[in-house]
Amino acid sequence: MFTAKPVNKAPSVGVIDNQRGVAILVAIGVVAVLLSAGLALNQRIRSSVSDAIRVRDDLVLSEMATSGVHAAMVMLINDRKTNNTDTLQEDWANPEKVAEMMGLMPFDDGELDVRIEDERGKIQVNALVKFPEGRQFVASQRSLWERLLDRLFSLFEDPPDSDLNMIINSLKDWLDDGDNEAITGLTGAESDYYEGLEPPYSCKNGPFDHLGEVALVQGILPELYYGVGGAAGLSAMLTVYGATASGESQFAFDGKINISTADVNVLAALLPSEDDDLAQALADYRIAMADETFVNTITSANWYKQVPGAGGLTIDADLITVSSDLFRIVATAKRNRRTHILNVVVQRQKAQGTGQWECKTLNWQAE
Repeated sequence: MFTAKPVNKAPSVGVIDNQRGVAILVAIGVVAVLLSAGLALNQRIRSSVSDAIRVRDDLVLSEMATSGVHAAMVMLINDRKTNNTDTLQEDWANPEKVAEMMGLMPFDDGELDVRIEDERGKIQVNALVKFPEGRQFVASQRSLWERLLDRLFSLFEDPPDSDLNMIINSLKDWLDDGDNEAITGLTGAESDYYEGLEPPYSCKNGPFDHLGEVALVQGILPELYYGVGGAAGLSAMLTVYGATASGESQFAFDGKINISTADVNVLAALLPSEDDDLAQALADYRIAMADETFVNTITSANWYKQVPGAGGLTIDADLITVSSDLFRIVATAKRNRRTHILNVVVQRQKAQGTGQWECKTLNWQAE
């Protein structure tokens, strides 16, 4: 019996081509996956490297700025060892001298700029009332505020929706304590007023701890606080520092302003209103030079009487001093298009026990 054997039939050309196409697609897919994974890994690595660089730069910038602050403290301590007055004629107030000091630190890369400001050259907002209760105005401080605000209001083209009595009374109400929320005069403000705002907040009934709190007080318009028309506002003229011990668990603010370092706007507020145009003359007198040497002595509290045209002036002695113990140090470090700023307030004092001069940190803020 004859049995036919199966015949192996060769695959057609079309089937072979299809198989090859599938293989190519699979290969392309694998390559695409590998490329995507490689790109993702590369991106992750680059991101990690960038993060590491940023962390490194931030650390370096922080150390640079911190070094600048400490170097500024050294300048202030050395200054106090040689004299007991503070003026704009001293090294700490000279940007070039400060830059020379910073140049002594060997930073391989980056820039460091340090500025030292005298907080005693500003108006102590907390000195407006008599602490610790804060229920009474300090007469000389109230007059100072009247002159200051009158000058600021004169900068407005149109009368603002505020007045100096409202602001002064509201400042007192913010500062006073234990008065059963009684408002000062007809225009003061206690918690009832502030809690009706949006968002609501309470009246402090205590000293200002941060300068930004001043902007919360009734009548303090943004233009008054930040300035208008290129002119400086209250934020550049005020300080919340200056508390001194006054008996057990008590404190006070003497409100004295260093006339040898104060800004021209603060000088104007110190002068009688009819003579505030002499403020610029006083400011220029302090830094007048000849042959790179200061020509005027400004170490006594009545040096202003030597200014031409100011011989008949009298500034309330309770308002002025020529010695400082509070300073603001602003250190700005830059590296690889990144910036780190330290804003530090220090009090220069003698250390307990050793009697050596030191700078005690009152506020340390990174920006």
